[in-house]
Amino acid sequence: MIAVTACLVLPLAAALAAIPLGRRAPRLALVAAPLILLAALAVATEIWRTGPAQLPVGGWLPPLGIALVVDGLSAAFLLTGAIVTGAVVLFATSIFSTPDRETRAGFAFWPLLLAMWGALNAVFLSGDLFNLYVALELLTLTAVALVALDGRRETVAAAIRYMLFALFGSLAYLLGVTLIYARYGALDIALLRILAEPDAPTFVAAALMTIGLAAKTALFPFHAWLPPAHAGAPAPASAMLSALVTKASFYIVVRIWFDVLPVAGNEALAMILGAMGVGAILFGSVLAIGQERLKLVVAYSTVAQLGYLFLMFPLAGSGGEAQPWAAGAWNGGVVHALSHAFAKAAMFLCAGLFAEAIGHDRMDGLKGVARTMPLTVFAFGLAAISLMGLPPSGGFTAKYLLLTAAFAGGNHFFALVMLAGGLLAAIYLFRPLERAFAKPAEGSDITPIARWRQAVPLVLAGAAIALGVFSAVPFDLLRIGRADAAQEGLE
Repeated sequence: MIAVTACLVLPLAAALAAIPLGRRAPRLALVAAPLILLAALAVATEIWRTGPAQLPVGGWLPPLGIALVVDGLSAAFLLTGAIVTGAVVLFATSIFSTPDRETRAGFAFWPLLLAMWGALNAVFLSGDLFNLYVALELLTLTAVALVALDGRRETVAAAIRYMLFALFGSLAYLLGVTLIYARYGALDIALLRILAEPDAPTFVAAALMTIGLAAKTALFPFHAWLPPAHAGAPAPASAMLSALVTKASFYIVVRIWFDVLPVAGNEALAMILGAMGVGAILFGSVLAIGQERLKLVVAYSTVAQLGYLFLMFPLAGSGGEAQPWAAGAWNGGVVHALSHAFAKAAMFLCAGLFAEAIGHDRMDGLKGVARTMPLTVFAFGLAAISLMGLPPSGGFTAKYLLLTAAFAGGNHFFALVMLAGGLLAAIYLFRPLERAFAKPAEGSDITPIARWRQAVPLVLAGAAIALGVFSAVPFDLLRIGRADAAQEGLE
């Protein structure tokens, strides 16, 4: 499939070309972005028509060769990543475009962003556990570099902290992959699905890989790197980090649990992930309420919202018996990941516009911005609706499915935590909105922001709402090639 190849080759080729182009790199990104988006759309369309596919690279079938996997799950993440990254490219042209002189940030941003896009696509399309590791490492390297882009001491320190957590996650994941290869002599997802047995080496390998990926996802209590990274990173980098980078490692966890090693799933490990998700929801929400910087409010909101994703594992788990709510829990977790990607990217871009308009991102400075930046405030409000789980947003649809699965399975504690998380989200997201509509302070000066730039986060926030309004479309796409464990429950 040519479109699959284009999704991998185009961003990586553009990243390499952006280095010698220098100041002309933004033009290259503006040309490459719609092409990659069209390729992702072509992949989703083809999967919709013909079903899932396994594409051997170079004509060599596993286990001798490697294969790319394209199904509804990979197509959904591929298309979401293309929309979000395309919007970030458009938004960033006004920040990192330096036609008169070349700056360090302007030179480095575009190759890093395009390489990150290629790494994301590689994660979503890889059908081999080691190739997933390679793609994840390229993704981490580009993300760390973008966090430290401005070179300030605080941002460099945050990037180093991020790198240390990522290194721990990488080592744990790679050790798990090594155990799998030693046990089965294969790393291909399709082969492992057939070969895997519920024994001790398989369980230990699955646990190691899950722990390592949880650290890269910033799941509580491995979240300490994420808020400082967001605090100093430029808005486009924060949007990518929260919306897509953390979702890539979550995507791999979903693949491992439901596609590769469902036999390793058990109630104890699922409940540990559920407990970590509960901790993330409550801890992240409470800390978000007390922040006085908008970017930190949104960053701790990311910590909280990531917790919902990991509730899908205990809610879809079982003792080997089929359970009718497993598919609902799986759909809820995946749809929440997609809607959160749109909503959180919109929020960080809005935060960047607010900081640019008032000169900082402190909450007190937001007073009166609704009068001069109505589109940005509206976009922030739409994104908040999805994060709070209010209808008709994608966040509402996802959390409704998770709640339904929790009540159906008798997991009332998880249901109460989700409801409490929605109330806490309303509190910490109402604060910046209340400041935005307050009377501006005397002598406050707000720099005008172009309308087209304010429209970019508005489109992303609208996409988060559209996922709920037109929920049948993503559900039909996600159904294509869905694993049996996602339909009937983990072993």
